[in-house]
Amino acid sequence: MPISEDIRGAPPSVPAELLSSRPARIVVADDDRLARQMLVSILHKAGFQVEAVDDGQEAIELIGRGGVDLALLDIVMPRLTGLEACRLLKSMTSETFLPVVLVTVKTDTASRVEGLKIGADDYVCKPFEEEELLARVAAMLRIKRLHDHVAAQRAYLEQLSIHDEMTGLYNYRYLFTRLNEEFKRAERYHEPFACVLVDIDRLKAMNEAGGRTLGDAVIRRVADGIRRSVREVDVVARYGGEEFLIVLPSTHFAGSLTVAERIWREASGNPVEFGGEPRPCSVSIGVSLYPSRDVRTKDALIRAAESALHQAKREGGNRICVFQQHGQIYTPTGSAELPAPPPPPKLRRSSDPAFVAAQDDQREPQTRRGTDLPPLPPRKPV
Repeated sequence: MPISEDIRGAPPSVPAELLSSRPARIVVADDDRLARQMLVSILHKAGFQVEAVDDGQEAIELIGRGGVDLALLDIVMPRLTGLEACRLLKSMTSETFLPVVLVTVKTDTASRVEGLKIGADDYVCKPFEEEELLARVAAMLRIKRLHDHVAAQRAYLEQLSIHDEMTGLYNYRYLFTRLNEEFKRAERYHEPFACVLVDIDRLKAMNEAGGRTLGDAVIRRVADGIRRSVREVDVVARYGGEEFLIVLPSTHFAGSLTVAERIWREASGNPVEFGGEPRPCSVSIGVSLYPSRDVRTKDALIRAAESALHQAKREGGNRICVFQQHGQIYTPTGSAELPAPPPPPKLRRSSDPAFVAAQDDQREPQTRRGTDLPPLPPRKPV
């Protein structure tokens, strides 16, 4: 049966930097009861949390559950030897670092050499010298903590490489990687595809009135609203200082308008609290669609979204414009004043007041021609 005990406080021989709020957890595997008890006693006195088993198989199962910082394995054990257990552990923990220390007799040079060749990190000899044992264990734990620190920093930097730090959305570089992938998929499987470009209205005036603190709060609020308005399969990225680009796979005209309307509602219906009073904000939105007569490439899709957004800004902001065939722009009716509560924006073509866009959400196509992929999951209601 495993032996487990948690004793805090360490003798001076253990470096202080190895002690933390959670003592290092060490697994000891040895079929010799007296040797196992001696190892457990020494490590307990040093302030470590120790779990002891009597063969390599049990050690593998225990370590496989996670949370172990170091393994002490006797070379000669029933069922699974220390060398076999070491080989398995190193293959199990290829992406992390688990120090493995082999326990041998002084005359067993061949086993020590073989263990080091298959990946063991160190060894100790029987009979044990307490100071040497603690020094070797401390050295291995120090290396592990340095390795874990480097791994954590690498993971953080990887996140920063694809995410915007302020909003948590994807950044510009990752956006174009995904945009290229999704556009190629739409081309290959003849699926509809849409982009929505969102710009915060009058952000410069907000920065002048309340400083960067207010401007940053507005950017984060709009980013959160966009995140709530889309599906998990959609890609939301910060496109510029106050601009966001949303990539909508398998989304055609009516569905893209529904998403744009939801984003518009989220922005205008959720003022930012600043200085003890609500500060209203609004957004202008440009929508572009593929396939259409004027949009045949990824770059044309982005240019179309930018053109629609610029038209929305020229008409006073706080509105949605959709780029359609032959460069025609569709805009919602209504003034630039913020509605409270905001009504749904009714779309009309500038030259044809009789045109009204469908308001139903038809984002999922009826068929997915040329592919056996399963249908995309429906977007959760907002």
